[in-house]
Amino acid sequence: MTDNQNQPRDYDAVLGGQSPPPVDGVILGGIEGVKRCLSNPVTQVRVAALSEALKYGDAGLDVLIQGLQDKSRLVQRFAYRLLRQKVEPQVKQALQAYTPWNLEERFTEYQGYHVTQFANRQVVEFDANIGIVEPVNNAYALRFEDDSYDNLPSKLSRLLQEPNADKLEALVFGLWAEPSESDSSSIVQALVDAKKRLTNLKAVFIGDITSEDSEISWIQQSNISPILKAYPKLNFLQVRGGDGLQFSPPIRHNHLKALIVETGGLSRNTVAQICNMNLPALEHLELWFGSEDYGGNCWVEDLNQIVFEEKFPNLVYLGLRNSQFSDEIVSVIVGSPLIDSICVLDLSMGTVSDAGAEELLNCSAINNLDILNISENFLSQEMIDKFSGLDVRVLASNQKEEDEDSYIHGRYCSVAE
Repeated sequence: MTDNQNQPRDYDAVLGGQSPPPVDGVILGGIEGVKRCLSNPVTQVRVAALSEALKYGDAGLDVLIQGLQDKSRLVQRFAYRLLRQKVEPQVKQALQAYTPWNLEERFTEYQGYHVTQFANRQVVEFDANIGIVEPVNNAYALRFEDDSYDNLPSKLSRLLQEPNADKLEALVFGLWAEPSESDSSSIVQALVDAKKRLTNLKAVFIGDITSEDSEISWIQQSNISPILKAYPKLNFLQVRGGDGLQFSPPIRHNHLKALIVETGGLSRNTVAQICNMNLPALEHLELWFGSEDYGGNCWVEDLNQIVFEEKFPNLVYLGLRNSQFSDEIVSVIVGSPLIDSICVLDLSMGTVSDAGAEELLNCSAINNLDILNISENFLSQEMIDKFSGLDVRVLASNQKEEDEDSYIHGRYCSVAE
């Protein structure tokens, strides 16, 4: 697997703008000139100013640290790349506070098991005999069990009686009934009814269901919008299962930072509903498209609002995963303005071929990324080796082999049924 983090790359910035003007690639006016260029409205001028700041010792480091707060993701990440090579105490302190993306759990290979990490928290099965011990650092899981008379709404009701329930930040809901018997609407309604008690809830996962309980394409979901409406402070929403999944009506949510939809077949209507939501704080968008045999009727055109119209301008991570049209996704991504603003591009579990990988390599803006995940695709070792020259952390493990009997040119997404 390629996983390299090389030295920062110099940007080919076009310098210009307000006084004092850059001349022949040098910003005039010393550190004061650098500071003034850092307020220039042209992004590339601010990037160039950060490069110049390195010449001015501690004063320059202060400018770079200021760059971490720039309104442009590109400027932020360039400052981060320069600073992460430094050892000064003020730099280390600044980098500890700067977390452009901190959900490494999303790189874990899908195994069909219950999650052990959710929203940067340890997942703990809720036990009424123990209660809620760590309401902030743990995510508490509730599941239907065949040998128990308690369904999930009744288990949630028991959890709400805990003294620390109002401090609870994360909940995971597993199997809510026999897979063929009901959808998730009872869980959605129970959560909505609990909103006055769960006043600090920030993260919800609906559908942590293993393949032993139900194949992903058999999971019956429902309309999720009522949860977003009931919990305006919610930061993190994850849903597994695409059958019946809706976000209707589309709403505005000012605090949702991560939306993850894992399916074996994602409907274009669901994607359209997601795109119609107003999510100004969204930083992490992850969609699993799945197979057309299981309801996955999306195609690359359904992503136009995300890729070209900058529907979610604060995205840091874009995951277009588990797709049977990954090469087509690559073709539009390399020509998209998004490539200059996101930190992480995740195309894993899909059908990227060597031809698609070559398009990525030929896109100079790929070097603007911090992480490129192309694991579980269809890349040759020769092609993977070419990615080692990028100034990007590249994840490329567990490549698949083409199946000549498969319906999609011998290539298939990783998770379908």
